Amino acid sequence: MSFQAYLDTIEDRTGLTPRQFIALAEERGFQEPDVRAGTILAWLKEEYGLGRGHGMALVHVIKKGPKIDPKHVGSGGSHSDASETLWLDGKAARP
Repeated sequence: MSFQAYLDTIEDRTGLTPRQFIALAEERGFQEPDVRAGTILAWLKEEYGLGRGHGMALVHVIKKGPKIDPKHVGSGGSHSDASETLWLDGKAARP
């Protein structure tokens, strides 16, 4: 599953876009450098029922933003994405 597909599936399951999750995480101070992934994963599991794989996709955008490593772009593998920049504003708003 591509990185973007993880984010799209999260939106399908929760009704929240990645950008909305970022805002919720910021309200909790989770974007701070000292906040560990485990803290965010626990919140996502408890409040939204998300497992580790989907949770780690959100951890990435919360802590590092929408850019991904270019090695995953167009690689043809199971985790291949179309762009270095993930779409965070929801599937319906994607150009």
